Amino acid sequence: MGRVSGKMALVTGGAQGLGEATAKMLAREGAKVTVSDINGAGAEAVAAAINAEHGDGTAFALQHDVTDGDRWQDVLQAAHDAMGGLNVLVNNAGIGSMASVEDESYDTFRKVQAVDVDSIFLGCKYAIPLMRAHGMGSIVNISSIAGIVASGNYISYNTAKAAVRHMSKSIALHCAKTGGQIRCNSVHPVFINTPILDGVKAMFGEEEGLAKLARQIPLGRVGEPDDIAYAVLYLASDESKLVTGIELKVDGGISAM
Repeated sequence: MGRVSGKMALVTGGAQGLGEATAKMLAREGAKVTVSDINGAGAEAVAAAINAEHGDGTAFALQHDVTDGDRWQDVLQAAHDAMGGLNVLVNNAGIGSMASVEDESYDTFRKVQAVDVDSIFLGCKYAIPLMRAHGMGSIVNISSIAGIVASGNYISYNTAKAAVRHMSKSIALHCAKTGGQIRCNSVHPVFINTPILDGVKAMFGEEEGLAKLARQIPLGRVGEPDDIAYAVLYLASDESKLVTGIELKVDGGISAM
């Protein structure tokens, strides 16, 4: 217990899935957490659940369109003020699309880039000045194994998640050069049983859909949200104080093939 005691974290896309698991994990290990999501009611519900377990003032909630630069500035300042500072940013909000380069629409391609890539640029750009005032800081950007291993049917998602990987390295080097001990790393999950897999479940049925995905993974199973939350916990904690610019693969061995 207490691996991130005293930390103050903002988790985007925190109303469900990986974001919800991460927010709850960080709170369980001692951090204050602001949960943001375009689904404001969902963010409120997660924050309420955290406060019910860990006491009022542990978690806060904000409605947040991560593609809006002005809203990013408002959310970061509100989170900073509510928690008394900010030293952890988890850029988790994201969407996917299953289509090839010939089948994908340009509008969908641009939307995926806006949510999955532009939001991280905006979040890091505006968070870093606030984080510098609070000692050691950590930015964790949720990418995907799809940012490393490509598929012919995920043109938008492959492009976006690969961009997150390299952007994280650029941010890490910038922060190292400019001082303040802020680190930046990316996390690359394999298939995780969250709403992002709903399309596959709808196509094949839940049991067969998950089994079909599991057969592609050397360890033979689809991941659970806490598998990623534990990775974020490590990168958010001072245990990883010498770790920056890496891609942490949580992929059941798929990238080793």
